[in-house]
Amino acid sequence: MSNSILGYEGKNVAIIGGATGMGAAAAKIVQSLGANVWVMDVAEVSYPVAGSIVLDLRNEQAIDAAVAELPESIGAVFCCAGVADGFPGIMLINFIGQRYLLDQLVASGKLSSGGAIVGISSVAGLPWMENKQQVFEFLDHRDWDSAASWIAEHEGTDSYGFSKQAWNAYVARESLGYLKRGIRINAILPGPTDTPLARANADVWLGFGAGYRAEAGVDAHTPQQMGNALVFLGSEMSYGINGQTMLVDHGHVIASMTGAWDDPIMNQLNGN
Repeated sequence: MSNSILGYEGKNVAIIGGATGMGAAAAKIVQSLGANVWVMDVAEVSYPVAGSIVLDLRNEQAIDAAVAELPESIGAVFCCAGVADGFPGIMLINFIGQRYLLDQLVASGKLSSGGAIVGISSVAGLPWMENKQQVFEFLDHRDWDSAASWIAEHEGTDSYGFSKQAWNAYVARESLGYLKRGIRINAILPGPTDTPLARANADVWLGFGAGYRAEAGVDAHTPQQMGNALVFLGSEMSYGINGQTMLVDHGHVIASMTGAWDDPIMNQLNGN
């Protein structure tokens, strides 16, 4: 397969949270396909890129400055930043800051027709449809201050699970609006993946679905495998795919939903 079929050659690609893990894997893949990669992360970027911008997503002014540093045309944005429960400002990092950055890219004209957005959500966000009234109420608070205030006023929402519910709902609800601008938006819902963040929460994050993987004879995913899925969704090969949150989990969720595999945690997520 030639590099040109994916459409990254010569494009500027911005990766939020690309210093490590899935974001770093996606960055290295698109670079190998001819893209110019700009990584925005609070952590140091340890591999060569076109541009590295230190960015704390909890700071609105820092995001404005980061957007100003990016090239005038961005072909794809990968929203890969994420922290676990207990980290200060989790909703600002996992969702509010990244949504704000996307808004600024569109408003500045740097992300325009022909562009693509790909996020990293989570299976933890699957209950969003059962909780859509609350999630939609939050999403209606589009500016930074009102969104942050809403989170502060609603117990249990400054959390990993709610941040991923917000991502899933955002991708679904905003896809038409983005498409009218010629921009596609999708996200992946990764199964357990051997990243630094997962290792730091290994009992829960890498333990999830362990029985299913043992039964199927497969291992936890690698960041490279998730990077491949991200890069596909941001490429020209995925034209027509829009508003989707794609499971990349060896079929664990679907098997659980259909009763082919009995998983108490998945039964709880599915409301069974």
